[in-house]
Order: sequence, then C-alpha cells, then structure tokens
Amino acid sequence: MSARTIVWEGTDAWRAEVAVVDLGVDRVRAKGTQLGVDPVPYRLEYELDTTAGWETHRLQARSSGAGWSREIDLRHDGAGRWRCEVAESGSAPGLAEPGGDMALLRGAIDCDLGASPLTNLMPVRRHTLNIHEGEHDLLMAWVDAPSLAVVPSPQRYEHVRRTEDGSVVRYVGEGRRFVAELELDADGLVRAYPGLARRVAG
Repeated sequence: MSARTIVWEGTDAWRAEVAVVDLGVDRVRAKGTQLGVDPVPYRLEYELDTTAGWETHRLQARSSGAGWSREIDLRHDGAGRWRCEVAESGSAPGLAEPGGDMALLRGAIDCDLGASPLTNLMPVRRHTLNIHEGEHDLLMAWVDAPSLAVVPSPQRYEHVRRTEDGSVVRYVGEGRRFVAELELDADGLVRAYPGLARRVAG
C-alpha cells in the first residue's frame, strides 16, 4: 500500500480536513481529522478500513465540541448488513442523535462520511468510473458530521470524461436535488468537489 497525506478545505463553510490515506490495489485504509464550525464548532476524527473490492468494512468516528463528545463504530459484514455501536457524553443542542436504524441500510456496501471528500473514492474505484464510461445508482450509509447520525442515502455516480491526469465523475444526491462534477486525480481521490471542498495539499 502507498501512503499519501491529503488536505482539503471547505468551500461551502469554514472547514479543514487532513487524511493519511493508504491505497492498495483494491482497498483503502485512512485516518483523518476534520475541523468545522457548522452547525456547531467541532473536531471529528475517523478511521476507515475497506475490504477487497473497495467495500466498507469499518468506520470508527469520534466528534467533540464544547461540553460534548460522541463516538460510533460502524461495521459492514460484507453482505449488506450493518451494525453500529454508539457512545456519547454531554449535551450537543441541535444535533441529531448518533447512530440510527441499521435495518434501513440493508443492501448498502459503502459508508459516506458527511462533508468529507474521501469516501467518494470507494464507489468510483469499485466501478472504475475514474477510467471507464458507466453510471451506477447506489445506497450509502451516510454519516452526518458532526452528529454522527447514520441514515440511508441513495446516490448516483456517472463517468463524465478522462482528463490529462485524472477524471471527472458526476455525483447526484439528495433526491437528485444536488449535482456536482467531481474532479479526481489518477487514483480517484477528489481534487475539487464543487459546493463542498477542494484540495490544498497532497
């Protein structure tokens, strides 16, 4: 596996994220930290591990702010079934409860960490949308940042074109109300995600 350190900044709100990403031929491991101010100031730390085929195996995340913290340990069994362990302390007014109804995620094989450009990597690489024409409708286990609420999220990915040193893939989400053309590098990692983030290093 080859390790890279990547830094993104938010373009929709003040936010910064740094991730150490270990890329294999058919899998990824990553550790990252996200800092944000919307809807409350927070720090979020995560560890992501996939199996062969770019399928999520485990996402551990911890978010914290003034007087509160919460953690989730989200696991996928490789057959579309999920379980989630939750811990929290303190009070975070206005944030949804962490975790969620795992039965609603049945059939999903990817997690999608909110406000993070990292987890777009898995569906893109699994379906080689950074290389070949194609389009896929998928169900994601979407993890809100910073609440760590986990909900089902139907999403669509479409290959748009190859570029000199990467590709462009169209993302369609939020009931087809949100559309963005993601600029990716040669490994399928996001360089620019209109309306969310852009890379500043790595």
